[in-house]
This record gives sequence, C-alpha cells and structure tokens, in this order.
Amino acid sequence: MAMKIVAGVVATALMLLFLLPYIIKMRDVALGAVILIGLSMMLVDLWQSLKSKDD
Repeated sequence: MAMKIVAGVVATALMLLFLLPYIIKMRDVALGAVILIGLSMMLVDLWQSLKSKDD
C-alpha cells in the first residue's frame, strides 16, 4: 500500500511539472479545461487504485 501511495504522489508531481509550462505560457481556456480534465481523471484513477485491494 505504501508503494502505491509513493508512486501516485511521484506520478502526480511529474505530470504537474510537465504540464506547468503549458499552463503558464498558453492562456487558452480550452487547453486549460483539457488539462484540468486530464488531471482530474488521473487523480480519480489514483484514488480508485488506492481504495482497491492490494495485489
């Protein structure tokens, strides 16, 4: 379980660091919405993965 949490936190941080320049440089609302939808889908998947039984 601890490994899943660490991997999820690292993956979230890496994705945010990757997308941060796009968010800062491009002021397009549609692109921002797509990025937020992708981030929320990733966080929901992480939450469901943490709630499932350990492998």
